[in-house]
Amino acid sequence: MAATSQPLATQAAVAILRVGGSAVDAALAANAVLTVTEPTGCGLGGDLFALVWDAGPARLHGLNGSGRSPQSLAAQHFANSGHGRIPSTGPLPITVPGCVDGWLTLHAKFGHLPMEKVLEPAIEYATGGFPVSPDIARQWAAGATQLRDQPGFAEVFLPHGQPPRRGEVFRNPAAATTLRHIARAGRDAFYLGDLAKELVTFVQQCGGFLSQRDLAEHRSEWVEPISTVYRDHEVWQLPPNAQGLAVLQMLNILEGFDLRAMGFGSADYLHVLIEAKKLAFEDRARWYADPTFAPAPIAQLLDPGYAATQRRRIDRRHAATSVDALRLEAGDTVYLTTADEAGNMVSLIQSNYRGLGSGVVPPALGFGLQNRGELFDLAPGKPNSYAPGKRPFHTIIPGFVTRAGQAHLSFGVMGGAMQPQGQVQILVNLIDFGMDLQQAGDAPRVRHLGSSEPTGERMTDGGEVWLEQGLDDATAQSLQQRGHRVTAGVCPAEGGFGGYQAVLRQPVSGVYHGASESRKDGQAAGY
Repeated sequence: MAATSQPLATQAAVAILRVGGSAVDAALAANAVLTVTEPTGCGLGGDLFALVWDAGPARLHGLNGSGRSPQSLAAQHFANSGHGRIPSTGPLPITVPGCVDGWLTLHAKFGHLPMEKVLEPAIEYATGGFPVSPDIARQWAAGATQLRDQPGFAEVFLPHGQPPRRGEVFRNPAAATTLRHIARAGRDAFYLGDLAKELVTFVQQCGGFLSQRDLAEHRSEWVEPISTVYRDHEVWQLPPNAQGLAVLQMLNILEGFDLRAMGFGSADYLHVLIEAKKLAFEDRARWYADPTFAPAPIAQLLDPGYAATQRRRIDRRHAATSVDALRLEAGDTVYLTTADEAGNMVSLIQSNYRGLGSGVVPPALGFGLQNRGELFDLAPGKPNSYAPGKRPFHTIIPGFVTRAGQAHLSFGVMGGAMQPQGQVQILVNLIDFGMDLQQAGDAPRVRHLGSSEPTGERMTDGGEVWLEQGLDDATAQSLQQRGHRVTAGVCPAEGGFGGYQAVLRQPVSGVYHGASESRKDGQAAGY
């Protein structure tokens, strides 16, 4: 089974599984195709995180494939250049691309087929072209408005001076050449060889600081996943610098409420959901960062006693306008999931951060560079304060659920700060409200926007609540009476109401169920 946000990527994953590829082979093939067919959400210039279920020993592995800030870029440079915040476009927010090393690290441990075979579908689409699908065409046009004047962007992503329209065939021969180099020579081609030299030369000519040393020293990191138990389901995330801990904190708070009795879409349920999010995100702003520089107190943040204290802070009748992190002792994306016949499963998320990223695109390489560095805080003395050689706070989070020590659900929700909120809503839909895998994703969602998201700054004005179409007017009115600022309709924030993919495994038969986001161009398929 495979579920991705673009049908060609799903079909590539299934084709790899059919010829004996592992779940990781299929995931990498799908991700590679997405870097070609959905550059609005991911790319070779972005980062990667993954959770991999190894069915043999029944063990979950975590991979942090995020890159670090340039070692030669000091924080003082931003002040000297008049920047109060790191800009979202141009060369300054560029961090080391971690995607390719993430691919090769995953493949070395869990791959069955050679990388030439795994990358073959992506190379074919980059060479021969593919018809641009509807949602991606819309995002491409929106991104082009902001990025068309960035170095190299128009040369690669604006054929004939315009973004490709829905159904138009787009080709990227430069990306095909880059992928062929990676297929033949592995990570060294990207981080040490001619590709690295081309990348660094172009970025530095644009005023950036990425160096060959930055690329050569980059390595992905195997990390121990973190978890909590929510109503007999063990929910797994990756630790910071990703924001998956917020999912677990929200679930810990919500477990003390009878959500089933409140009912899906009710004001009572949505109120406690929103208030739990506010509390978890305040901790997110206070604690989540690169653990090498500022390790978060994960055990304390996941302690049931701490969750109970947080739960008691929720006023069932009134919305909080601001919350403080308690004292403790001591942007668009693609998500995909695959599962093979041996029971191995992959939950993988990959991103440029804001859609097409920084807009800086080396034309000879055919891909853009991420702007993930925008998420650093330029204020000194905070866990996520900018420093050279540091991984920024990350919004992208793959999710996984086990039951009784066995794989149950591989899932994710794209969309910046929507991701923890979306994952929690999916799990509550499945576990508390009894929806099936597709219904859980199709159901209308709510999104709370803090005053300064997604940079991790504190909420000071209560934020805004956006209700997706399908949640009724009475619910909106009741939330307003409790003090929430409510708007119904299309959420304008980065990522909107999110994008969801999932594969669920039946424990006895081993049968897989797949689901794909109705808000995206995606597809779930298997055989």
